[in-house]
Amino acid sequence: MRGPGGLEHLTAVDSVPRAFAALLAAAFAGRPGPRFSLLCSGGSTAAACYDACAAAPQSLDWSLVDVYLGDERLVPADDPDANQRLVREHLIDPVGGVGSFSPMPTDGDPDGCAAAYGGILGRLVAGPGIDLVHLGLGPDGHTASLFPGAASLFAGPDQRVAATEDPNVRNPHPRLTITLPVIALARLVVFTVSGPEKRWALDAVRRGEDVPATRVRAQDVRWIVDGAALGDGGARSGARREDR
Repeated sequence: MRGPGGLEHLTAVDSVPRAFAALLAAAFAGRPGPRFSLLCSGGSTAAACYDACAAAPQSLDWSLVDVYLGDERLVPADDPDANQRLVREHLIDPVGGVGSFSPMPTDGDPDGCAAAYGGILGRLVAGPGIDLVHLGLGPDGHTASLFPGAASLFAGPDQRVAATEDPNVRNPHPRLTITLPVIALARLVVFTVSGPEKRWALDAVRRGEDVPATRVRAQDVRWIVDGAALGDGGARSGARREDR
């Protein structure tokens, strides 16, 4: 299991979306089972990554991909802020459909929604397992909907999904999020980080400061970042660079 944030696997690229699409295709090709489970993220960088995947849908057999969500806002499915809408519009519909899509429930009691989706992920973990979790990085160091100071950061091993809110009120809407113990079970975790607004948070993770993203563990953790997020510190650190 990798150390803090898996930063021994940080790659600087010219295009984070293209690099993510290539890494996803490689992970699919090397999958240990007949199918492939993907937990998707939200946000503008994630949307661009899924656009890049959809630009070359033949790179993998999407009928064998089972898509889940890593977090969601408690809003209607067609709300502009819904991650499930983002995933449908930028990935599922453009590639012509996937094997299955299991969005997080957002109607009713938040704890009940969390328990319901926790059951879905429990069956996945007990069965074929999680092949890839896609994560982003917030300017405050949050990832998925695991926010600084939130109780969800301390979820036990049996809690797969938590109902949560940002205690610092930087991010609107109550939310559901996968927990750190679930992320730790993934075969591969991929962080995609783009833009100068993420520089502080990325630097904090690289220094080992206690922000939520630093707590992520898994069998393999990869960071795909662009120069704007790295800043001058990235060049000084000798981060591996690929032109993609």
